[in-house]
Amino acid sequence: MGPEVALYSCLKRASADVRATRPPKGVYSSLAEVKVQEGESIESALRRFKRKVQQEDIIKDIKKHSFYLKPGDRRRAKQALARKRTRKKQRRESD
Repeated sequence: MGPEVALYSCLKRASADVRATRPPKGVYSSLAEVKVQEGESIESALRRFKRKVQQEDIIKDIKKHSFYLKPGDRRRAKQALARKRTRKKQRRESD
């Protein structure tokens, strides 16, 4: 085995390792973190944590990635939401 082949296999292995350690696209690499300050109650820290999770849309993202939707199904769901929005808008205008 020549030096070129050894170098190629080493580079190939290194790129596979990088791909394995990189988080998938759209997935948070760090989750919401709240440090309990001195004299702070657990309830207020929990409230801050919930607010932070909600602001970062972590729950929404987890629900979105919890199952796979085929592109056609995703398109149909998007169209259904658009129809629902237009019906709601028309209903508000008529009232």
